[in-house]
Amino acid sequence: MASTDDGTRTRMTFPEEVRSAVTTRAALMVIGVLGLMVAFITSYAGAFHHPTPTDVPFGVVAPPRTGGQLVAQLDRLPGSPLDPRAVTSERQARQRIADRTLDGALIVDPRGTTDRLLVASGGGASLSQAVEAVVRGAEKSQQRTVRTVDITPADRSDSRSLTSFYLVVGWCVGGYLCAAILAISHGARPANGARAAIRLAALALYAIVAGLAGAVVVGPILGALPGSIVCLWGLGALIVFAVGASTLAFQSLLGIIGIGLAILVIVVFGNPSAGGAYPYPLLPPFWRAIGPALPPGAGTWAARSVAYFRGHAMTGPLLVLGAWAVGGVLVTLALSVFRRNGEGGRRPA
Repeated sequence: MASTDDGTRTRMTFPEEVRSAVTTRAALMVIGVLGLMVAFITSYAGAFHHPTPTDVPFGVVAPPRTGGQLVAQLDRLPGSPLDPRAVTSERQARQRIADRTLDGALIVDPRGTTDRLLVASGGGASLSQAVEAVVRGAEKSQQRTVRTVDITPADRSDSRSLTSFYLVVGWCVGGYLCAAILAISHGARPANGARAAIRLAALALYAIVAGLAGAVVVGPILGALPGSIVCLWGLGALIVFAVGASTLAFQSLLGIIGIGLAILVIVVFGNPSAGGAYPYPLLPPFWRAIGPALPPGAGTWAARSVAYFRGHAMTGPLLVLGAWAVGGVLVTLALSVFRRNGEGGRRPA
């Protein structure tokens, strides 16, 4: 029903009822949500439906007269599952696995037919198992056997080394939800630079608390992840702030639609490419390429380094997270100041 100027009511037609119930803006947002849903299904199914090892960094310790031949044989395996290279000694192989430059190494016994395979399931149990399956098949074809030695095993309370991934996912969710709440409370776009700075300061305070909460839950409370609580706390604060600041930047640029863009980047593309359930060498090329450049991937790699590899190989991931944090801050402040100046320039004297 609709009211006229004289107070009488007229019955609305069905098309008018539809237009009143579902506005054009709402319809466009529903279409956007549908697009996000399709992208979510496509991204997760595309990343996880057929994990296959490809060019896994792999070391070979063997006598010089047979080492080169073995490296060449492993390099020619169908599908190129391994990226083998000769290593001079077992000690060097162990060090490179600890530094996360190798994901496994084969120690050839020149006096027998049983070799040893060194793996590190702390970096991802699915990758260790995939490397073991490939090497066992190759050794069997040479009428040799292999004994697997896990030199950096995942903690017994950390099933398949997934706790670090779930921890980072939780931190990422906290980051973009906090930014979204700040936007919904009083406009997605800050009215001026001061308000943008206040939102960023509130986000920083929240990130510090969220980082500590996550580290305490997986550490002292659940005992699900080893490693330094202080290091995990700092990493968590950086992840939460990087994701939150990026979300604020998206919102400053696109308004409320920026929340959807944050979900697209962090959840739809970031989570399946993070190397959590399946580390990078098991992912298809697209997800393997984008994973290290997104916060979930950088955070998962860094969290596993803290937990199992004594903080090795963290420079790159920390630079990635820092870039997202700094970029989010600069874009948020710049757009808020520019918008304020633009509005001021249009006002009458």
